[in-house]
Amino acid sequence: MSKLPPLAAVRAFEAAARLQNFSRAGEELGMTQAAISYQIRQLEQRLGRALFVREKGRVRLSETGQRLLPTISGAFAAMGDAFAAISSDDAEVLTISAAITLGGTWLSARIGRFQLRYPDLAVRLLMSNDLVDFDATSVDVALRTGNGHWPGLRTDFLFRSHVTPICSPVFLDANHIATPADLLRVERLAPNDPWWAGWLAQAGIGTPPPPRRGIELDSQLQEAIAVQGGFGIALMTPLYWRTELETGRLVRPFETIYEPGTGNYLVHRDNRVGVRKIERFREWLHEELEMDRQMIPEPLWEPLP
Repeated sequence: MSKLPPLAAVRAFEAAARLQNFSRAGEELGMTQAAISYQIRQLEQRLGRALFVREKGRVRLSETGQRLLPTISGAFAAMGDAFAAISSDDAEVLTISAAITLGGTWLSARIGRFQLRYPDLAVRLLMSNDLVDFDATSVDVALRTGNGHWPGLRTDFLFRSHVTPICSPVFLDANHIATPADLLRVERLAPNDPWWAGWLAQAGIGTPPPPRRGIELDSQLQEAIAVQGGFGIALMTPLYWRTELETGRLVRPFETIYEPGTGNYLVHRDNRVGVRKIERFREWLHEELEMDRQMIPEPLWEPLP
């Protein structure tokens, strides 16, 4: 810390460099132009290098100033984020972003319990398959699918992605589905999805299924409607459809589960570790998943390598 120049001088430089004007920098910081100029000269003397090129009543950044500005601006932005995070610890709204399938099934069916446990917090659930931009939105946390490596974000592993064929009992009986090979002759939703080839291979069908026309839907929510209507069989995640499977509205003909190689994670900006509403949601989320632990094989709860 002893090597750092005075913060006031650094702040004056950042404002003047960003605005390219000493007078405007003084207005922003509540200082006179002369005070800004003095702080910058002090900084230049300390560095032994000019930060600005002064010419005919105007200034522009020197090469040294150009090198310093991005890093210093980023540092001030990070400090601003840190103080904003502290001030928002007790904010009343927790904004969650989730993929359409996970958000519209498993999470929507349980989020009311979180609200009851923490009545002082309001919950806003946004559902989209697009990756949320934490810098451009008010989203606090996101449920994201991927490899778990997102710079600048704290990632909390939840479970591995997994699918298995699921259909209605009527469709199962009407099509006399008894072996994995029977799925090659029935209506499969998204029949050309490579996950089908992966599941069939894992189930012992060595020859990839030939391309065919079929129905492709955007999410398991839509697929579930089609499947329950008897219009086919789809690769779905049993964890999301616990109630439907337990009540018999949906059935999974085979135990084989296919892993596409991704995981599901709770993520948020790494400078918001410890924020009350985020930590309480993280704890609650793991408690809820623990209650579903018997739904899927134990290896699916192990983090990806």
